Amino acid sequence: MCGITGWVSYRGDLRAEPGAVTAMTDTMACRGPDADGAWVRRAVALGHRRLAVIDLPGGTQPMEFSTPDYEVALTYSGEAYNFAELRAELRARGHVFRTDSDTEVVLHGYLEWGAAVAEHLNGMYAFAVWDSRSESLLLVRDRMGIKPLYYHPTPDGVLFGSEPKAILANPLAGRAVDLDGLRGLFGWVKTPGWALWRGMHEVPPGAVVTVSRNGIRTDVYWALRTAEHTDDLDTTVATVGELMDDIVGRQLVADVPRCVLLSGGLDSSVLTGLAAKRLAEQGERVRTFAVDFAGQEENFRPDVMRDTPDSPYIRDVAAHVGSAHRDIVLDAADLTDPDVRRRMLTARDIPVGLSDMDVSLHLLFKAVRTESTVALSGESADEVFGGYRSFHTDAVRNARTFPWVAAPSPLNTKPDHLPAGLAAALDIDGYIADQYTSAVGEIEHRDGDSELERTMRVMSYLHLQRFVRLMLDRKDRASMSVGLEVRVPFCDHRLVEYVYNTPWAMKSFDGREKSLLRAATGHVLPRSVLERTKSPYPSTQDVRYAATLQQQAKELLIAPDRPVFALVERSWLEETVQLDPRAMAPTRRTNLDRVLDFDAWFELYRPELILD
Repeated sequence: MCGITGWVSYRGDLRAEPGAVTAMTDTMACRGPDADGAWVRRAVALGHRRLAVIDLPGGTQPMEFSTPDYEVALTYSGEAYNFAELRAELRARGHVFRTDSDTEVVLHGYLEWGAAVAEHLNGMYAFAVWDSRSESLLLVRDRMGIKPLYYHPTPDGVLFGSEPKAILANPLAGRAVDLDGLRGLFGWVKTPGWALWRGMHEVPPGAVVTVSRNGIRTDVYWALRTAEHTDDLDTTVATVGELMDDIVGRQLVADVPRCVLLSGGLDSSVLTGLAAKRLAEQGERVRTFAVDFAGQEENFRPDVMRDTPDSPYIRDVAAHVGSAHRDIVLDAADLTDPDVRRRMLTARDIPVGLSDMDVSLHLLFKAVRTESTVALSGESADEVFGGYRSFHTDAVRNARTFPWVAAPSPLNTKPDHLPAGLAAALDIDGYIADQYTSAVGEIEHRDGDSELERTMRVMSYLHLQRFVRLMLDRKDRASMSVGLEVRVPFCDHRLVEYVYNTPWAMKSFDGREKSLLRAATGHVLPRSVLERTKSPYPSTQDVRYAATLQQQAKELLIAPDRPVFALVERSWLEETVQLDPRAMAPTRRTNLDRVLDFDAWFELYRPELILD
């Protein structure tokens, strides 16, 4: 896992800009703490920060293939889990390899298939290829959008990077944020191509962006398609089981220490059980890590999202598989540390997140990184298998909006802290409605599908093409901010395609959420977890958390000229800091957290707001 960046300038000479690509690359040192590199020619400069995971001595980047007639250079982030098979295929086609890295396999794959190399890859990746034969740059992103990639057109080319901060380090990219940027920020619907910063764009998942002297073109090589499912239930369950076993086996391949992130829920427990089985065959013991909060289990109170604390189930799984387990226990002081908030904001580049759930994720990953370099995560299983409560709630299924907007969750917290004039100009409700209509219009339905089947296909599509991208971006930024590679087995495109087209009656055949996953992998689980209902990532219930946020917010009110008040109504904040923290509504606490995020963001990024 790494950070990539670069600059194409068809009318300039980038050899005269030696510090530019270095400055862009240096912003992502956390993504690649092991090495850095640059490759510079007249019209192009490529930068790379490396986190060494496979072929530690041989995967140096940017990687070049040259002949007397032309040069092709690659800067690559991610993992191709089928690189061994591809290497064998390419060798049979006459390619000669100098290293054992998957990077070189991707480079030679491009030489063999051109932009179509992406169609041959199984994995998570974002990479750029410069080809001197056509004087073109290809920006390629994986099918599900696991690895981030952004670009910013310039008058004579483009800037690009794994994260916006790399692009912002170049003077050609301004720091303006306009109303469209804020709509995408507050809407929580992951609009395709949205990147907050004016003039910047995200490379769409499953797409190739080609930059040439003729301009910039985007081509889609993968999309979520509807197809007939012909397998019966038993065959479907068996296929899911075979896929899961193969996927976990592939994603355990690494030349560095590995672990599994264990929450005690079905998804992470399945990965733990499958990984433990695989590693035991190699004479290894699986490592597991979990996040917890001081006093959470003893003082737990059920809420609209969580019925039970995680800790008892984590202990059951760790004992069941015999893992080397470690709990990362955090308290209110850890979660409200302003320095940690700033680190997470710098990692994400945007000021609206999931409050304490973001901070705790960052601190969990920081602790994991002291012992492991690669971690497997259960992210996206709910989107694939229909695990969220919204999938099983009629009111949400029929709401005609994004399910996570209609369902009770931290994500449907509307920004009620906005000044009235700005709220009217943004019209967030209208923006969400427009995005919903656009997203639903992309869905392919089959003739003869029942109304329920069509409804559930919409639910699945929206989660897989919009919501999961929010979660994957959060996971990537938090993990890479500490140099930890997090792999997401449930995002394997083979599994996604197969389960997406499985009828809803099969996905819920036993009347529970994630029926297929339970049936296919229950043999590796303790009974307590097999029977547990869905519980999302934990959030602290410690009243001291809200009280500390209030105290920090009071400090904002002392300085009336703070730029944060362009986005926050002062009277709202004055009212919020006076509330009893024990009775503060979860939505109010979330928005208070986000106000503090905005203040830190203004300090760190100095954005220029364009609000007309």
